[in-house]
Amino acid sequence: FDSLPPARYRDTVSTILVWIQQSETKLSMPQVAVAEYETMEQRLRELKALQSSLQEQQKGLNYLSTTVEDMSRKAPAEVSQRYRSEIEVILGRWKKLSAQLVEHCQKLEELMTKLQRFQNDTKTLKKWMAEVDVFLKEEWPALGDSEALEKQLEQC
Repeated sequence: FDSLPPARYRDTVSTILVWIQQSETKLSMPQVAVAEYETMEQRLRELKALQSSLQEQQKGLNYLSTTVEDMSRKAPAEVSQRYRSEIEVILGRWKKLSAQLVEHCQKLEELMTKLQRFQNDTKTLKKWMAEVDVFLKEEWPALGDSEALEKQLEQC
C-alpha cells in the first residue's frame, strides 16, 4: 500500500485533466477576424483569466510531480513507471497549453495594437479628406487677383 498514491493524488489528477481539457477546448475555438476593439479586449480578458487559472492549478501539478517522485522511490519499477508515464503526459499537455496561451495573448495584443493604429490612421485620413473637401468647394479667386491665386496654389 505504500507504493500506491494517496486518494488526493487521484482527485488532483482528475481535477487537472478536466481543467486542461476545458482550457484546450477554449483555446481551440476558431479565431475569427475581428474588427471591433471591444471584442478583442474581451477575448484578451478571457485569455488573461485562463492564464491566472493556469497559475492557480500549478500547485496541484507540483503536488503530482512530488507525489510521483515519492512513489517511485517506494514502488516497484512497473508501478513507478506507470505513474511516471501518466505525469509525463499531463506535463506535456500542460506545457503545450501554457505555450499556446502565451502565444495567443501575444498575437492578440499585437493585432489590437495594429487595429488601434489603423483606426487612428483612418480617423486622421477622414479629417484630412473633410478639410480637402472644404478646400475644393471654396470659390476660386478672380483671374486678376494674383495674390489670391498664389495663396490658393500654395494651399494646393
